[in-house]
Amino acid sequence: MHKLFTVSLIAALAGCSTSQTERPTGKASVATVDVRRTAASSKALDDIAATYLRLTLEIGTHEPGYIDAYYGPPELQKAAEAAPRDKPALLAATRELMAQIDLAARRTSDPLERRRANFLRAQLRAAETRLQMMQGTRFAFADEAERLFGVRPRLKPLASYDPELARIEALVPGDGPLADRVEAYLDAFTIPKDRLQKTFDAAIARCRGRSMAHIAMPDGESFRLEFVTGKSWSGYNYYQGGYHSLIQVNTDLPIRLSRALDLGCHEGYPGHHLLNMKLEENLVKARGWREFSVYPLYSPQSLIAEGSANYGIDLAFPESSKADTERDVLMPIAEIAVPSDDRYWQLLAAIKRASGARLTIAQQYLDGAIDRPTAVALTQKYLLVSPKRAEQSISFTDQYRSYVINYGLGETMVRAYVERGKPGRDEMWRRMATIVSEPTLPSDLLAR
Repeated sequence: MHKLFTVSLIAALAGCSTSQTERPTGKASVATVDVRRTAASSKALDDIAATYLRLTLEIGTHEPGYIDAYYGPPELQKAAEAAPRDKPALLAATRELMAQIDLAARRTSDPLERRRANFLRAQLRAAETRLQMMQGTRFAFADEAERLFGVRPRLKPLASYDPELARIEALVPGDGPLADRVEAYLDAFTIPKDRLQKTFDAAIARCRGRSMAHIAMPDGESFRLEFVTGKSWSGYNYYQGGYHSLIQVNTDLPIRLSRALDLGCHEGYPGHHLLNMKLEENLVKARGWREFSVYPLYSPQSLIAEGSANYGIDLAFPESSKADTERDVLMPIAEIAVPSDDRYWQLLAAIKRASGARLTIAQQYLDGAIDRPTAVALTQKYLLVSPKRAEQSISFTDQYRSYVINYGLGETMVRAYVERGKPGRDEMWRRMATIVSEPTLPSDLLAR
């Protein structure tokens, strides 16, 4: 999924405990490790993972879209669909499995196995919450986000984005509402429909090339690109397993040039396609951790997925290289006139800085502080979009609710982790590879 949001993150996020790995120190500590206990703990986690997999597939029968990806044995999914338990029974089973995982986590001494246990525990917490929501329970926006995605958002007031609107006003002067002026200006950078395929092919190829230079990819990996309509999102990656993805781009509204590299990175490389491939390669196939063959959308896994996919745009195209690629490569392919100055890119950067308002609007709307027409109007004002684009944005919030935090908040957290201590480019890519190849939780990004 993809919409580009950003948000300022208050340094200490309530509800995000760090996940500190305990390592034995000294000869005495090493000598006390019970290999038999470790093996038993690993077997216990394998059994819990198998139960979790069936449980997740059964939950998915009660909500379309709950399962974002599954590429395990098809007979398991068929069995879950043939005889799913009802929601109260699944809620009870989820809580029982959480108790089992707590016991197994205390018995393991392997750091990566402990991270595996913590990951399963967080996923089950989210499943518990989603099952409660399916049965009519409603949580406040911040509570829902924390329970589902592992982070409690603290969002800025809308008025804090007003200075950014003033800067945008200076970039697009004139009469009439600012959103209308911005839309009219950006319309000149719309990709003609007959140039979409070539433009996106070129963009994705460059996203892939820059990612492949730093992160090894499995042999035979591939994706298929489709253009679709009738969606509340602008792009979506459906991971198929076996290192293959279906990437869909929504053409309900005209697609502007800036979306080509954004979606190419976010849905493809080093975004969702790459993340899912690395999890399948390193955890499912290499370690036999079957729980990673299923991806429940409403879970902490999504904050990692969306955050790394959004940050991956800047990682792959740092500083001026994104603008240079658009100017020198994509605009000629799309047959868009190259601007004589940098105002276009300055405007896009300013719009992104203001886009954290999207989350504040979602919070106010879902908590009942404002109604839908007000939410649409505020979206037009702060995201500087047309009424149709504002309606699409609020339709996304209607459908996915607090999921919207995963883009901006996730990007901020991944960026802070990857860039901590001002490392070199190679180290930044190494950290990114770690995030997308291991059982990573939001709390792991905050751990020092």
